[in-house]
Amino acid sequence: MNIASFAPLAVVLPILGAALAFLLIRHSRAQRAVSIGVLSLTLLLECLLLASVWDGGTAAVTIGGWLPPWGITMVVDQFSSLMLVVSSAISLAVLVYATGQGMADGDQDAPVSIFHPTYLILVAGVSNAFLSGDLFNLYVGFEILLTASYVLMTLGGTGPRIRAGVTYVVVSVVSSVLFLISIAMVYGATGTVNMADLAIKLADLDEGTQTLLHVMLLVAFGIKAAVFPLSFWLPDSYPTAPAPVTAVFAGLLTKVGVYAMVRTETLLFPGDSLNTPLMVAALLTMVVGILGALAQSDIKRLLSFTLVSHIGYMVFGLAMSSVAGLGAAVFYVAHHITIQTSLFLVTGLIERRGGSSSVDRLAGLAKLSPILALLFFIPAMNLAGIPPFSGFLGKVGLIQAGIDLGTPLAYALVIGGVVTSLLTLLAVARVWNRAFWRKPSDAEHPDPVLLAEPEDSDTGSRAGRKNVTLLPRTMVGSTLGLVVLGVSLTVFAGPLFTVSDQAAHEMLDRSAYIQAVLGEDTEVPPLALKDGGGK
Repeated sequence: MNIASFAPLAVVLPILGAALAFLLIRHSRAQRAVSIGVLSLTLLLECLLLASVWDGGTAAVTIGGWLPPWGITMVVDQFSSLMLVVSSAISLAVLVYATGQGMADGDQDAPVSIFHPTYLILVAGVSNAFLSGDLFNLYVGFEILLTASYVLMTLGGTGPRIRAGVTYVVVSVVSSVLFLISIAMVYGATGTVNMADLAIKLADLDEGTQTLLHVMLLVAFGIKAAVFPLSFWLPDSYPTAPAPVTAVFAGLLTKVGVYAMVRTETLLFPGDSLNTPLMVAALLTMVVGILGALAQSDIKRLLSFTLVSHIGYMVFGLAMSSVAGLGAAVFYVAHHITIQTSLFLVTGLIERRGGSSSVDRLAGLAKLSPILALLFFIPAMNLAGIPPFSGFLGKVGLIQAGIDLGTPLAYALVIGGVVTSLLTLLAVARVWNRAFWRKPSDAEHPDPVLLAEPEDSDTGSRAGRKNVTLLPRTMVGSTLGLVVLGVSLTVFAGPLFTVSDQAAHEMLDRSAYIQAVLGEDTEVPPLALKDGGGK
């Protein structure tokens, strides 16, 4: 039996794990063991799925025996399986981190009766979105992960978290309603929501109807992906949540929106009809996001703005509609999920060790905690695109594809990408210089723990350190594991670029996807692929 037949387990296992974790609310150790065990098993399954399609090939699984386009279809190809593996890997690392934080703090930030089941439901929603073969099931995946995210964002019930949660809920509901209206209009125009079937039937609609449906779906996904000017909600929402929640939100939730944009742009609306607006949006997202980051003194808000900024790189790769551009975008998505999550986890450690995430209150952390300095420095340089890290390789791929495209707007984006990368380096270098390198006495509002001698801060009384505690090994270990994973993307960049380019070629060609779902005898409208320098 083909391993792809087990793809629905990527959704079912976390749901079953969530149910079991909820039944174990009075047994915290068992609950933690179940959550980590289920996610580990899910990750193993997804690695097998990726291996099964590594050299090409797409497999479709129909649920309940209902054949497409009527039934629910899950599709496993190189792009979806790569996203599954990366998302589950970082989800597992964040879960271990949250477990360590919960044990150290008496589960104040992660109530055992709520956090673990909700977190597994979030993972199930993400997996469902990546595997979905029809628009309505994609909508269901979004709603599952968003419902879980509402709970996770407001853990603790503090005023700032509730206020941020209200903003997040309102924006999410608006985007979901717009997405649902778009699905209704698509169904009314074509009689189907199966994406493989839509890839054929949408071409029969008049150009005006296609454009309307195209724009509505783009706006709905653009809100979820935080593409400028639809990104206003993110910097005020994410930083207020607990550190592990912020990390998984930053790593995953916007990338699900990016995934939906890539899937619909390549499968349902191929060509370059809206490439120019997408390129303009990509440029503005990069520039406005990084300028916002430079104005921040809080590390979490700074990283939230860099998150918005670097979404622009992915949209840039998508908008080029070339194998090279889309392949580089796929690589960059995998890179950015890992690196951005790592930095938010490190920020949680900084806040715990230094008493704050504001650079005005931080100083001397390199002397106070050398391991923390290393954990920040490596992913920060990776995010900034310093060679030879994967961030540099991904940006070079995008820049090369833009130069090969050769249009004035593509050159403008190439310049914007280089400037954004340099400004990202400036932003993280400022954090490094102020939080890690300068003397504590030079800080504007230093925390008392930073002014203490290193031996006093490490061995002194808890009262003398206020609420600042030593870093639990579990939290440090999970963060270190994620940093190592980010470095491994550089070490194995060759194979990852190969599978990214293959995934891009298959998505732009469409035939493998459509025939896997509807049958090998299905006629697929031919498309001229733009290689754009792809390997």
